[in-house]
Amino acid sequence: MKTNQTKAKYQEWLTPEIIHKASLDWLSEIKFIKDENSFLDDLIKSYTLQLIDSKHFNESKVVIDELKAFKKETNNIFEVVTMHERALEILVDDIDQIKEEEAYRKDHLRLIIDVSNFQKRHRDLKKQVFKLVKGIIKEGKQKFLTQKKVNLK
Repeated sequence: MKTNQTKAKYQEWLTPEIIHKASLDWLSEIKFIKDENSFLDDLIKSYTLQLIDSKHFNESKVVIDELKAFKKETNNIFEVVTMHERALEILVDDIDQIKEEEAYRKDHLRLIIDVSNFQKRHRDLKKQVFKLVKGIIKEGKQKFLTQKKVNLK
């Protein structure tokens, strides 16, 4: 999957409070995404037999592989944001460390873009999983209705 790389066109003054709130919001969002990943796993497991059907096998294999890779990425970005949140101390310790503070703010701006791209990839992956499961459910209903018609005759 190809992602668009964006660059910040301007840099607003980021106060420690703004950075702290953004980091906590990201951590909360990433925890929620972890829960959603577990839900998507359970959803896929409940339709395993239909997913390994030859008609859906190739598509489901791609989606499942993407979901596994995304789980690892979720854990990685969670750790990066957690470390970023803990490193906030550099801005509030009342010691002038201009280079370190500037590097921290640049890291925060990079994380804004990374977390945004991560969230977009998550939405795209969810759409893929739901589209796949939706197709399987529709197919199952169609088979059920055709069998019911045959039994009525």
